[in-house]
Amino acid sequence: MARLLKPRQGGVLLEGRSIAELPTKEVAKRMALLPQGPTAPEGLSVLQLVKQGRYPYQSWMRQWSVEDERQVTKALETTGLSELAERPVDSLSGGQRQRAWIAMVLAQGTDIVLLDEPTTYLDLTHQIEALDLLYTLNQSEGRTIVMVLHDINLACRYAHRIVAIRDREIYAEGAPEEIVTADMIEAVFGLKSSVIQDPLYGTPLCVPHGKGRRAAQEKGGRI
Repeated sequence: MARLLKPRQGGVLLEGRSIAELPTKEVAKRMALLPQGPTAPEGLSVLQLVKQGRYPYQSWMRQWSVEDERQVTKALETTGLSELAERPVDSLSGGQRQRAWIAMVLAQGTDIVLLDEPTTYLDLTHQIEALDLLYTLNQSEGRTIVMVLHDINLACRYAHRIVAIRDREIYAEGAPEEIVTADMIEAVFGLKSSVIQDPLYGTPLCVPHGKGRRAAQEKGGRI
């Protein structure tokens, strides 16, 4: 989808045009991509990183503009990083660093945002912060957010639509309430589980079967 790999057959259309035939900068003006585990050069400030999101709009004929400045300022404000703009990216906490990368993506001003495991290496608090931010952007600004998540419960809580992949093929696709079942979890992840309703959000909640504390207690053991 992000044009990182050339399709063996078929093609990907972006706004009705083949993404393979569009110039790189034109793609970057329409679709932003945040890969898994991005790294910034040592000493790069948050502001400098976020400004990189405006690169697709720069040329010999068009240098830094008022619109560029507005988009960068808005991205910093949206992610709550305005006060940290001059801080080096490598001095930030994991959650702050991820927000800085998201801010760079937002500064591109695209309607489509692709993210590869944006919650990787984040603790639970920062995972929720990042996903809350992305959900708000989808709801308030109408941006299409497509992301890879391995936490099925978080995917069910935030996603309008889920695509489950098995052996590089689509196994199931649809709303979480329609496709997330114990049978699907076992088929895709090889894991037996019970799927119940999340008591807070009403979305599917996967409870894995395992040996855990209860199994140990049933056998007279303790953990």
